[in-house]
Amino acid sequence: MTTTLRCTSRRATPAALILAAALALGGCSAMTAQNPPGAFRPVNAVAEGDARVLLAGHDVVAYFTQGRHALGSPQYSSVYEGVTLRFASAEHKALFDADPKRYLPQFGGYCTNGIVYGIPWGGDADTWAILDGKLYIFGGQGSKDAFMLDPQGNLKLAEQYWRDEVAGRHSFVQRAYRLVWRVPHYKSGAELAQRVADAKARAPAQ
Repeated sequence: MTTTLRCTSRRATPAALILAAALALGGCSAMTAQNPPGAFRPVNAVAEGDARVLLAGHDVVAYFTQGRHALGSPQYSSVYEGVTLRFASAEHKALFDADPKRYLPQFGGYCTNGIVYGIPWGGDADTWAILDGKLYIFGGQGSKDAFMLDPQGNLKLAEQYWRDEVAGRHSFVQRAYRLVWRVPHYKSGAELAQRVADAKARAPAQ
């Protein structure tokens, strides 16, 4: 007698898709680093031992006082809501400690243009802007250029998605969710690059 084995497959549930995508998007240390227990979460941080180091140790005060990005030192560190920040000098540390919210990057230091699409991802310390006295980080010059095509409109969207979806949520779960179920205004990297190129072509010659 011949026995036929049949394998019955079930369609993956939305929750299973999100979980699988989240696991594929990063390791355990990155998940822990980006999701501290305090109110300041999720954050663009890296794990160094037990510490969650914001922006890979770049000094958030230097953007305001020196107009540039600068690497901080473990010698001058502060912990805010479970997240470690490093500074280039004792003076910068004192400024931060006196008024942390003035210097913290918006959207947890993630790429601001990513938050426009509800995706907490990326964020390079050397690509940034200060708008209305607030620090915004971007995932590269292309992301910044795309955001600056409509800074007011894009900032409104970013603030909405951060408030309604991202803030306080696990970064990898939110990221996976919005990579599967995209926002209505979603644009791919190629589409954004084309929009930037078109805008530059229309701009008057300097």
